[in-house]
Amino acid sequence: MSSITHPPRYRPVSIGRAAIDYERSEAGVIRMRSCEPLLPPPSRLLERLLHWAQTCPERTCMAARQGDGSWQTISYAQMLHNVRLIGAHLLQFELSAERPLLILSGNDLQHIQLAFAALYVGVPYCPVSPAYSLLSQDLGKLRHIVGLLQPGLVFASDADAYARAIDNLLPGDVPGIFSQGELPSRRSLRFSDLLLPADVAAADQAFAATGPDTLAKFLFTSGSTSMPKAVPTTQRMLCANQQMLLQTFPVFAEEPPVLVDWLPWNHTFGGSHNVGITLYNGGSFYLDDGKPTPQGFAQTLRNLKDISPTAYLTVPKGWEELVGALEQDAQLREVFFARIKLFFFAAAGLSQAIWDRLDRVAEAHCGERIRMMAGLGMTEASPSCTFTTGPLSMAGYIGLPAPGCEVKLVPVGDKLEGRFRGPHIMPGYWRAPTQSAEAFDEEGYYRSGDAIKLADPENPQLGLMFDGRIAEDFKLSSGVFVSVGPMRNRAVLEGAPCVQDVVVAAPDRERLGLLVFPRLEQCRRLAGLPAEASERKVLDSAPVRDWFSAWLARFNSAATGSATRIEWLLLLDQPPSIDQGEITDKGSINQRAVLQCRAELVEAAYQGVAQGLLLAPARD
Repeated sequence: MSSITHPPRYRPVSIGRAAIDYERSEAGVIRMRSCEPLLPPPSRLLERLLHWAQTCPERTCMAARQGDGSWQTISYAQMLHNVRLIGAHLLQFELSAERPLLILSGNDLQHIQLAFAALYVGVPYCPVSPAYSLLSQDLGKLRHIVGLLQPGLVFASDADAYARAIDNLLPGDVPGIFSQGELPSRRSLRFSDLLLPADVAAADQAFAATGPDTLAKFLFTSGSTSMPKAVPTTQRMLCANQQMLLQTFPVFAEEPPVLVDWLPWNHTFGGSHNVGITLYNGGSFYLDDGKPTPQGFAQTLRNLKDISPTAYLTVPKGWEELVGALEQDAQLREVFFARIKLFFFAAAGLSQAIWDRLDRVAEAHCGERIRMMAGLGMTEASPSCTFTTGPLSMAGYIGLPAPGCEVKLVPVGDKLEGRFRGPHIMPGYWRAPTQSAEAFDEEGYYRSGDAIKLADPENPQLGLMFDGRIAEDFKLSSGVFVSVGPMRNRAVLEGAPCVQDVVVAAPDRERLGLLVFPRLEQCRRLAGLPAEASERKVLDSAPVRDWFSAWLARFNSAATGSATRIEWLLLLDQPPSIDQGEITDKGSINQRAVLQCRAELVEAAYQGVAQGLLLAPARD
């Protein structure tokens, strides 16, 4: 008797999927765009706050946990009231694009109210990664940001915690606003001072003077190849991106989205994409004070047991932590799956093993799967360009162009570079004319540096695949070309749960090697060693070395030649350094910087004398 395999059942959800216009020139240039036009978005993002404050004034706009564990909520009506007051106070500081508001601390209710107030009165603001102030030893990236922007006002949640960064880098005449504490070195205000009575008519007048070209905020790139670049993000960019999202996911208009979210607002995925989804569609945003780490995830689970999200968006590490908890905790499953319609991941590839486990736990609890969405985005595009609304589901798939986004794939070497044009694309980097000129081609398309290919050259309607970063690729000394992006993705995906990330070594050598940043907690459990055991002792243990040797053998079983075979790997007991540019504030690895900073280790590995070196299995 033959068995019949039925297609999986998914929870119903409204997802747009228009046909794609496609053309290919004789020179091999591919152009794609959605056949669905982008509907006119509002001129300013805060028009949506006015709309929801009028139509659903008591609905929760933002919420965060208080010290006693209860949720502090701000309704849409209260948010608008506070935004007008804070905006009126901000006008007194005579801020502008040449003197913006600098926000140094992370996600909290004071941060978001200041940001919305700045948007309301047309004052550009810049949220900065807290790591640049709190973790960096030399404050190098923050020094670069302050020098470029010349801020006229600075906000931080805690004056004492940020005193070193502020007093070292900001002139004494730049005032500070703090949720708690003060700095004797400068004029200091409490955030609560901004909620005192003020001339809100002046704030309303300032809002009326803003428009699509008004500069909303500066977001800094991660600095993966150089110092971070300032991306001036306009009201048009933010509104166009949210309209793209709404047309791609009409479900957001059918039920106000509810997000429980930790992603940092200094990054475009958290601060523009996710906050924008709730504000644009009248949803509710619950600040998750947890993190996808073994130490911080307990707080995330506590929040997810309180609040049932309608969509959940996180990085692959977050999904790894969550799926294990869902498998074990019936109460968590009950709350988490109650209203969920969509899953999203971004920033890196999601392991197929994790994806399969999510499907299994959803089917067991709900009798149906939840659709997992991804795409391609970048700070310069505020951020969305493509979404995986096509029919495929696989690692590396980035989907189809969003409405309003024009995609051009241009041959560069033996790859195709993805280039993008539309109302969501930045006008150019701030105060960087040379870099801006280099960032756009002769037709005004933003040159992303991402290699992209058709999922099926015979059927363009299936969409696009990510093919690595063009700048990361290199040649061996034999002249053989190495495609770094796909190799790194495969190594990380197949290296679960012990591989955090890898760097492929090295240009102009005869053979390939891997520098491996391991998941030390997983390795410690594998080794069976106590918490006080050193990282080197963990990595040198026989169980860990045996696991990585077996992983390397599996990886090489599919090798077809010198460009795909790994001859050695080196387990690193020192994490990547943010000061040296080895890791970006998004948590992604800068391949070039790691190879430069660890050049001596790479040389020792090639000589076969590096500590912790694991040789590849003997050739057949």
